[in-house]
Amino acid sequence: MATVTTEGTRLSALPAASGRAGLIGTLRSEFTKIRSVRSTYWTMLVLFVICVGLGALVTGLTAAHWNQAGPGARASFDPTRNSLVGLYFGQFVIVVLGALTITSEYSTGMIHTALTAMPRRGTFYVAKALVFTAVALVIGEVTSFVAFFLGQTLLSSQHIQTTLGAPNVLRAVIGGGLFIAVTGLFSFGIGTLVRHTAAAISIAIGVLFVVPIIVNFLPSSWTNDIMRWLPSEGGLAIWNPHQQAHEWSAWPEFAVFCGYTAAVLIAGFILFRNRDA
Repeated sequence: MATVTTEGTRLSALPAASGRAGLIGTLRSEFTKIRSVRSTYWTMLVLFVICVGLGALVTGLTAAHWNQAGPGARASFDPTRNSLVGLYFGQFVIVVLGALTITSEYSTGMIHTALTAMPRRGTFYVAKALVFTAVALVIGEVTSFVAFFLGQTLLSSQHIQTTLGAPNVLRAVIGGGLFIAVTGLFSFGIGTLVRHTAAAISIAIGVLFVVPIIVNFLPSSWTNDIMRWLPSEGGLAIWNPHQQAHEWSAWPEFAVFCGYTAAVLIAGFILFRNRDA
């Protein structure tokens, strides 16, 4: 009887269930997870160094050789694009982080533990995507603004700098951070679909970098019509103050890239909810 009483006492002392696991708790968990992994900091540092460093290198060289620049080069010179050129290469870094954010769950086997703790797969997926978006957007915007201001400081020695108040400049600088975030989300979605890091990175880089190169070898009558529908074109358009002749204006062109990203994320969401981990 004493044993029964003791067991009953222990059981009655346990806290009552507090309901279903929610999005807020999952967001906290995912934020703790992403900031506790060393690769996150290294990847963000590499992204910052590449974008800011290449921008400083290009603007510094431009300023140093400005007196030797011909009339054509001076006429086509764009100080904003000059300082943000590093974003073009930074996209490859955020592709890696975007893919790793989801594929590392599978490569380490932690996906089983994660889904045991949060069995609501839709909530888990949305929380992971939201946390990654916030991290990528913050590092993207900080990197874009630092690259811009440093570049303009270097160009000011030749009085060829610009300001955020110039036409389309603020949109381009903010767009640089948006470009980084959406590129990372695009890779995140692909990673969800294929569940393999190398495959996800290869596919994302192939779509964003290799496909445009191939399209450029097509007949010129086809190239412009195809290019404006490529996700890479929409990504580049948002951080360029001036659009190419074959492009739509910046926001509609960027909407094409966002559309591809949304499609990949939705497809990933559906598969993530319905197939085995």
